Amino acid sequence: MYNFFSSSKGIVLTGLLIGIGAFLLQFLGNPANMGICVVCFTRDTTGGLGLHRAEIVQYIRPEIIGFVLGSFAAALASKEFQPQSGSSPAVRFVLGIITGTSALVFLGCPWRMVLRIAGGDLNAVVGVLGFAAGIFIGTRFFKRGYTLGKSMPISQKAGLVFPLLMLGLLLLLIFSPEKDGSVYNRLIYYSQSGPGSMHAPLLISLGVAFLVGIIAQRSRFCTMGAFRDIFLFREIHLFSGLFALFIAVLVLNLVNGKFNPGFVGQPIAHTDHVWNFLSMLTVGFAAALAGGCPGRQFFSTGEGNNDSATYIIGLFVGTAFAHNFGIASSAQAIGPHSAFAVILGLAVCFAIAFAHTKKR
Repeated sequence: MYNFFSSSKGIVLTGLLIGIGAFLLQFLGNPANMGICVVCFTRDTTGGLGLHRAEIVQYIRPEIIGFVLGSFAAALASKEFQPQSGSSPAVRFVLGIITGTSALVFLGCPWRMVLRIAGGDLNAVVGVLGFAAGIFIGTRFFKRGYTLGKSMPISQKAGLVFPLLMLGLLLLLIFSPEKDGSVYNRLIYYSQSGPGSMHAPLLISLGVAFLVGIIAQRSRFCTMGAFRDIFLFREIHLFSGLFALFIAVLVLNLVNGKFNPGFVGQPIAHTDHVWNFLSMLTVGFAAALAGGCPGRQFFSTGEGNNDSATYIIGLFVGTAFAHNFGIASSAQAIGPHSAFAVILGLAVCFAIAFAHTKKR
């Protein structure tokens, strides 16, 4: 079956549609420069489940549910639902933790990094330089033979586990809806102030994310892959989609008066350039070692990839750790344990890379 979204025009269209969707969600209530942020939304969801107690970031985000269910639907329709697992699960779990903690030092995943630049946040330019540097380091290990091993096919039922977990989260949202003035509503938590209280209507968020899940699955959209392919193959196919996302949001911000260039006073961002760079370097390195950015990992779970599901579980744990142990930054400064977490995460990434590299 012909896959338009895997073509040059298709990947550009994918980026444009994701950018438009992200701006729409921001316009309808999501936080500024955070129409879509995979790590932040994972963090909010862990808070909604009570896994951390930072009251300003507690809300089960329908976007991450839509990513998985949309990808699942696309994979079924294209007969690409091929469950597999078994490739260094503990390592992938640790890489997910490192990604979650380091991204929250920067205050955003690679997707939000691009959205922040498109909104004029120059702190995110420092972040993208670090992200690219981390991926570049990863590609040096790829050339030396880095691998986490080969995944093996598993049963169709096992591949359904993570999509069913996301469906369970959706049911929690539906049957335990938000009530004004109630932080805890029977089963789950809702922020009454801060970023967690800012969200687009549930059905619109779910619908936009479902469509994003479909086109991202078909196009193999990945922010890490965009830089990896340039460094390894001088190939800009995936990067053209990422650039299209940036252009779409930039134009919409300019048209709607939302573009505010500068370093100071940016929404949910700090100006510590050293840790903006190093935290995203660690995120890029970890994503390269894991084989995909956080967004790509969510889409892969919809295809039945339990290796990606293991990484995502680590991401959930990492984002909870970030707020439980003073790792996450605020808009004013990095957290009291941010620097330690980033350096430790970077050291672990190097240890994983060396341990799983066999020189060809």
